[in-house]
Amino acid sequence: MIWRGLLVSVRDGDEAAEALAGGCAIIDVKEPLAGPLGAAAPATVAAIAAIVSNSSPWTLACGELLDAAADAEAGRRRALAFVADVCQKLAAAPAPAAVKVGLSGAVGTPWREALGGIAAGLPAGTGLVAVAYADWQRCRAPNLEDLVVAAAAIGCRGVLVDTFDKVGPGLFGQADRDTIGRWVTLAHAAGLPIALAGKLGLDDVASAVAVGADVVGVRSVACRAGRSAGGDGDRLGTVHRDRVRRAVDRFAAALPAAGG
Repeated sequence: MIWRGLLVSVRDGDEAAEALAGGCAIIDVKEPLAGPLGAAAPATVAAIAAIVSNSSPWTLACGELLDAAADAEAGRRRALAFVADVCQKLAAAPAPAAVKVGLSGAVGTPWREALGGIAAGLPAGTGLVAVAYADWQRCRAPNLEDLVVAAAAIGCRGVLVDTFDKVGPGLFGQADRDTIGRWVTLAHAAGLPIALAGKLGLDDVASAVAVGADVVGVRSVACRAGRSAGGDGDRLGTVHRDRVRRAVDRFAAALPAAGG
């Protein structure tokens, strides 16, 4: 997987087609009604994968480790069972390049062991992206420093920094630019690519690239309120190619000039 470019989160096949038409680099499959990393129904995931085919890599949100799970070990089993169910339904479509599991509420649990077990149990060719929440204190998730150490030790494919609370401020409202830049440096020092996401507007896309993010993840800025009209910025709206193209162009414009 080429871990570089704009990632767009989609919830159905129509949105996947729009995101690809807008030029995104990576498709992410999730259900925004089910939380920041809400898992879509396996049949929906398979339908999206069939549309994406080999056009781009795609990633899969698997929910929170402790969603409907009594403990971290039960969460590990549930996550792997979900991925296995999805893969059984893919037919000829490619498997996800990576999966993501959230760690809200995981402080004080053996989350490192659970993540390691998920990484070891994934199908060949599918990696694990470790997820840190910028508002980690509010949702009792591990901080980024601890997460990066664990991710490097278990061979994760990369790190994602997102926001858990989708009603509050976005990523650049949760942390200042210097702090986010230090997170990027820390991940890169551990040999891990890093994605930044969390209610990012167009200016935030440029800021994420400027601090060194390899991948910038968006949904709300790629959506309009309805299929025919309406303002953008609604993560429960509908992904549209024109809005994806704006974000792709902003990502590209923020990249350092060659040789600069």
